[in-house]
Order: sequence, then C-alpha cells, then structure tokens
Amino acid sequence: MARRRKTLSPEERALWDHVARQVQPLHPRRPKAKPQKTAPMPDDPPADLPAPPPLAPFTIGARAQDTQPRTAPSDPPVRMDRRAYTRLKGGKLKPEARIDLHGMTLAQAHPALTRFILSSQGQGRRLVLVITGKGRSGDDDGPIPERRGVLRRQVPHWLTQAPLSAAVLQTAPAHRRHGGEGALYVYLRKPRQG
Repeated sequence: MARRRKTLSPEERALWDHVARQVQPLHPRRPKAKPQKTAPMPDDPPADLPAPPPLAPFTIGARAQDTQPRTAPSDPPVRMDRRAYTRLKGGKLKPEARIDLHGMTLAQAHPALTRFILSSQGQGRRLVLVITGKGRSGDDDGPIPERRGVLRRQVPHWLTQAPLSAAVLQTAPAHRRHGGEGALYVYLRKPRQG
C-alpha cells in the first residue's frame, strides 16, 4: 500500500509559514561558488621542449632490445673489513650473543631489540645474532593475502634508524647454521672511549 502525500489545508499552510518566518537557520546559506574556467589544453607541446628520440623499427613477435645494461640487485655497501665480511656471510664467525624476537609483537620487539643492541655494544660485543623468524606459513591464500614475516621485514629498518644506526656497522643475512633466512647478523661498532 503506497502512502500518499498529504497536502496542507490553507490554515495549516498559514501556520507553517508563520513558524518558518520566526526560525533562524542553523547554517546560513552560502553563496554558490561560480564554476572556474579552465585554460584549454594545447594540442602541441611547447616548442622549447626537445623532441623525443625516434622509435627504432620493430617487427611483431621480435624480442625487445635492451636499451639499458642490466645490473644485479645490489647488496648494502660493505662498511667493515672485507675479509671479515666474507667470513661472516660464510657462517665462520660465531655470534657473541643472540636475541630471539619471533613470537613477539612489533610493540614488544622494538624496545627489546634496542635494549639488546645498545647493551651489547656497551659490553664490547662485536657480532650478535638477531632471530626474527621466517614468518608464519599458512594455507590462507584468500582473496586478500596476508603479508607474512612482519618482524623479518621490519627489523632491518629499525637497525638503520636512530638510536640503533649509531651502534650498527653492518648487517647481513645469517648463514644456515645460525638460522638462515629467519635471522640476521649484526656487526656492531666499537664503543666510544670517553
């Protein structure tokens, strides 16, 4: 059953008009903004810009030509002794201390890592192992996949930010015997004498 709109009687209309004249609006009407005119877009680029280089001829199905040399993804620059770094990556240097962060939340892991790194440097340690874990593996490949290994991704960033950046000389992925993908070697600077 559709509702029909009721029309006001002349007395109701007069009463409504009387009430409406006495009411002040909560938000006074703002003047409508005038539409701004936009400058027309030029069809041709300005004459002072250099012309793009001509495209090389091609045939359909042919392989693309490399115009830039390919480079391998670069490792972070080595700031420590090259020989020691090679031994470190080979797992031949033994960490003097370790911290296991997996199972912690980001809020728990960050202060724990900061305390561990700064106290290790204060005790004169040079090589420590930070275990982040590889991240949970699961069968959850739903429509919105979850990112795994939050600590594994976040810890390297923390090590490059203050206050830890002043204590850390070098980081490297741990060798398989020290945890592999789920751990990091952190080579610390010598504490300042003063």
